Amino acid sequence: MKLAACNEMFSGRSWEDVCRTLSLHGYHGVEIAPFTFARSVREIGAGQRARIRETAERFGLEVVGLHWLLAKTHGYHLTHPDRRVRQATSAYLVDLVHFCADVGGRVLVFGSPKQRSLLPGVSMEQAFEFAAEVLRPACEAAAERGAVLAFEPLARSETDFVTSADEARKLIERVSHPGLRLHLDAKAMAAEARSMDAVVKAHAGLLEHVHVNDVNLLGPGMGELDLWPLISALREVGYEGYLSVEVFDTSPGPERILAESKAYLERLLSRL
Repeated sequence: MKLAACNEMFSGRSWEDVCRTLSLHGYHGVEIAPFTFARSVREIGAGQRARIRETAERFGLEVVGLHWLLAKTHGYHLTHPDRRVRQATSAYLVDLVHFCADVGGRVLVFGSPKQRSLLPGVSMEQAFEFAAEVLRPACEAAAERGAVLAFEPLARSETDFVTSADEARKLIERVSHPGLRLHLDAKAMAAEARSMDAVVKAHAGLLEHVHVNDVNLLGPGMGELDLWPLISALREVGYEGYLSVEVFDTSPGPERILAESKAYLERLLSRL
């Protein structure tokens, strides 16, 4: 398993600085929140996309992919009852797939809790059907570009749509396309009824990507959440992807977050 980190913790710092810092701290990959470059990826031209990719490569980093796909956008919603909104959302997801591939990424993590929660009058069954309708074209585009969407179960405190890995499996099976797989987030997994290792083992065949963090919104090892059950289960099922550090409380600063997260994860990995 390799280590990556999400770039939004570097608020206001240049992309070159982000890549240099990650490289200096011994990380292998970087994950991009699109809003850190523009409100819409349609504003990011071919030249800038090439520079994003080239800069990461210059510092020996792989662009793992994207997350926060719909954050800070307007007019998009996964389960909206208005078909025009769903069509616009689907089209934007296709654009995100192309942006991801253009910058050298592969995985697009769909979290975006505000843009998927149920709106008044929409039943859970309708929401699953609407979401599947929106996601299918992006899955087709992903297959064409060598990418994959990874749907992220989130805690009930964040959304009321897909709040467990079991529900994510239901959506993945509804879409029924190899371009849609499962993403697991440690903070969200801590809210599941089953233990983290049980969740991993139950859904190993669908697992594409993993975020590591703590329920206190900091990096792994910066709180009380024990990630050994997660890490050991990932090894047991043969996961060879990234452990990507995603934080929501950036107050300690990127350098401290990166150093402490890496030290903790390496201690766990050394036990395998």
